[in-house]
Amino acid sequence: MPAHILVVGGGIGGLASALALSGGRHRVDVFEQAAAFGEIGAGIQIGPNVTRRLHQLGLTDGLAEVAACPEALVVRSAGSGAELARLPLGDAMRHRYGAPYLCVHRADLHSLLLEAVRARGTGTLVTDAHIAQVEADDDLVCVSSSGARAWEGEALVGADGLWSVARQRLDSPSAAEPPRVTGHTAWRGIVAQTDLPQALRRQRIDVWLGPRLHAVAYPVRGGAWLNVVVIAEAAPAGYAQDWDQASSLAALQQATGRSGSGLQALLEAMPGWRAWTLSDRAPLSSAADMAHERVALVGDAAHPMVPYLAQGAGMAIEDAVALAEALGDGGAAEVPAAFARYAEARWQRNAMVQARARRNGQVFHATGPMRLGRDFAMRALGARLLDQPWLYGG
Repeated sequence: MPAHILVVGGGIGGLASALALSGGRHRVDVFEQAAAFGEIGAGIQIGPNVTRRLHQLGLTDGLAEVAACPEALVVRSAGSGAELARLPLGDAMRHRYGAPYLCVHRADLHSLLLEAVRARGTGTLVTDAHIAQVEADDDLVCVSSSGARAWEGEALVGADGLWSVARQRLDSPSAAEPPRVTGHTAWRGIVAQTDLPQALRRQRIDVWLGPRLHAVAYPVRGGAWLNVVVIAEAAPAGYAQDWDQASSLAALQQATGRSGSGLQALLEAMPGWRAWTLSDRAPLSSAADMAHERVALVGDAAHPMVPYLAQGAGMAIEDAVALAEALGDGGAAEVPAAFARYAEARWQRNAMVQARARRNGQVFHATGPMRLGRDFAMRALGARLLDQPWLYGG
């Protein structure tokens, strides 16, 4: 008999898990704390390692309709705007890694996953489920909500993000530790390309590096919109668990100062800004940080990371596919062994991505001699320095 699996969290990681697991005929119920399924945020980058998994989940056509396929990744100085390095994307990524490098609006990807889960029809989608407690024994798991509701299943997937409740069921010393507030704050804005002057429109990814800050801009929604993110080593903007704080250009510039004319013009053209505080956890140290018996974690619940490698959502999607492959069409009795295989297969890769993301933050925000050395290396090595075969080919 297929297993009955409870997925806590209805974001990208949770829905990807539900879709992947339902392919093995399992009954998968998804529990979302919000009143409706939706996604907060704007754009995300999807490397070919992630695009391949989404194609594997049957989303090839839908993804092609909503994603943008940038022509290149260009790194610039935030002050002068001078180009430091360039990595061809587009056809170059398809040829090298068998899948494109895409940029997509979070809400569009979330909608694709949600529609696919609904179409599969192998479980229930529950909203207003503020999961407050998770219990597990040798045969069953039970989740209960703050509204005095409870549900029972044979396995649980924790996709409940950075402040995960499911994480507390792990047999790991770090399970009860709070996330680390990094001291970095991010601002995001999005604008229709037709509302921008021609000089500010783009179908590529531009990254600007400055002292203790960097900015990135890339197309989403088939290239019709432009997503802009600025991250600076600045005091937290507000409540650490709030991913959608109202902000302004003035607040951004108070933290970062004025940039060079090219970047500054783009920042001033944005119609509005939202902010959030960046938090993460130390890189995973063992498989015990991802699964225990009938409980497995995916995405930020297991390995939250800073966004300096653009792989947070990507690792959650990789987790989802790997979890489904480990369980296959096995029944309830096979769950603990399958979850253990999943965690053993995934923890080292996730730990490496977490560590590389932290290191990238230091490189992006470098000052003094380190900044000069970084710029020299980028000019000398170009695409060889920007490409990530260990990541995109994995």
